Amino acid sequence: MRRLPVYLLLDTSGSMTGEPIEAVKNGVQMMISSLRQNPQAIETAFLSVITFDTTAQQIIPLTDLASFQMVDLKATGVTALGEALRLTANKIETEVAKTTTEQKGDWKPLVFIMTDGIPTDNWESGLEEFKKAKIAFAVACAAGGGADTAILKRITDNVVSLDTADSASIGKFFQWVTASIGVTSTKVEDSGKEFTNLKELPPPPSELNIVV
Repeated sequence: MRRLPVYLLLDTSGSMTGEPIEAVKNGVQMMISSLRQNPQAIETAFLSVITFDTTAQQIIPLTDLASFQMVDLKATGVTALGEALRLTANKIETEVAKTTTEQKGDWKPLVFIMTDGIPTDNWESGLEEFKKAKIAFAVACAAGGGADTAILKRITDNVVSLDTADSASIGKFFQWVTASIGVTSTKVEDSGKEFTNLKELPPPPSELNIVV
């Protein structure tokens, strides 16, 4: 079975305290519940969660939906986005099966990044590592006015922004991520082709501004 790996990079810095971090936790839980109802996704999608604050850590390694157990998130510290990008590249290298002459590897991973602030570490060196990873696509979400969309545009062309980092907006982002994973898992299963065009994803809800 070829897996569709999905990496969620979640900002857990101090500015996410309160409503934003609770909304992220609820969003992930809702996403898992919803994807478990999707016969294609439950067969194909595997999820990993990487958090970043003063450091980055993979709190959930690549896991199938049935076994996925969300852990508690605490908001503290600063914003080591560069380290999170480096860690993601490292985990893609070690966790995602490569295609060889003998076997088809996993599908190229999807990466969803959510941050409400500006990186406090050397994000450019982390980005260099991340750019070497073979991914289908990355989407970055700037939650509220404190995030720098210009930096996120350097990471990926696919950037969306939320006017406020409140529970309604963050919930909408996770609903869209859920729909995107569902559509991608169906497409790769049905067509047997890599999925690289973001235009084939469901249109984002009105709360998500597409940054051009």
